[in-house]
Amino acid sequence: MLPPNLIAPFQNPLPPPKDPQVIARHLRPQFLPTNRRLTRQPQTPSRRRQVRQVQGPRPLSCEGEVEAAIRHLRNADPLLAPLIDLHQRPTFDTFQTPFLALTRSILYQQLAYKAGNSIYTRFVGLCGGEACVVPETVLAQTPQQLRQIGVSGRKASYLHDLARKYQNGILSDAAIVNMDDKSLFTMLTMVNGIGSWSVHMFMIFSLHRPDVLPINDLSMRKGVQLLYNLDELPRPSQMEHLCEKWRPYRSVAACYMWRFSESKGAPSSAAAVAAEWHFKCPLNVILLIESWLEQVQEWFLCGNLAAKSSGMQAFKDETVLNPIQ
Repeated sequence: MLPPNLIAPFQNPLPPPKDPQVIARHLRPQFLPTNRRLTRQPQTPSRRRQVRQVQGPRPLSCEGEVEAAIRHLRNADPLLAPLIDLHQRPTFDTFQTPFLALTRSILYQQLAYKAGNSIYTRFVGLCGGEACVVPETVLAQTPQQLRQIGVSGRKASYLHDLARKYQNGILSDAAIVNMDDKSLFTMLTMVNGIGSWSVHMFMIFSLHRPDVLPINDLSMRKGVQLLYNLDELPRPSQMEHLCEKWRPYRSVAACYMWRFSESKGAPSSAAAVAAEWHFKCPLNVILLIESWLEQVQEWFLCGNLAAKSSGMQAFKDETVLNPIQ
């Protein structure tokens, strides 16, 4: 396994359970998609037949789904076949509740793995264990308490906003699992601190959604440029058209694009690391600088010197990078 980096919030720090019964305990019924389950209505004179809920795509963690995706991609795009033969197939075996995974994603933002893991470990301890990382427990932690374990005030506000949306019923684990991709994207980007890139990574590596296309990911776009021998990096608006043939398994194709981009020495993004393949991705600095530049732009637009000073200190506090190996 490669050294984890940046995208650790979407990965389980413990080895995935191999026993199917253990896996079943990870995926408690309230977190399982209902689109494949059969439900029987009460036996009344007017309704005595079995009703099947509307079917949706199966998660990539289901048995045989990755194999089905690879078969489809081979047939749909002959240019992908050599990449599939060359690179290791992706795996999707991380099982966490959506709230825990989203909380981890916020805590790890702009941090190298070691720094993020250290803060996450202290955060879990403060809550009383991973099983206790629930909205009520998170809201019980004050910004001062979170600051003492290394969580910035900005991230504390993001955590509280996520927890409040759960507590108010705007979000829930069951609703997230059963939402279609478009609705899920809309709802999650309403949470402060969670943007489109984070949602795409969450959908692929936590929910194992099969047809997610991270059109804004730099490494993904570079892989598409290399695959189709394009003169310029495709714009996000062009990505949908170029990758249309990969439906309904664009998530798996994206994993191969990250691997292809890295193997060609192209600038890699944190998303490439999420594929859990054997390569290194040192350029977490890209995302860090982009985020910082956005903050600087906001500070100058607002003209708030206090905000500038506070934001710069938060940036210094959270910039803990590992030496590039």
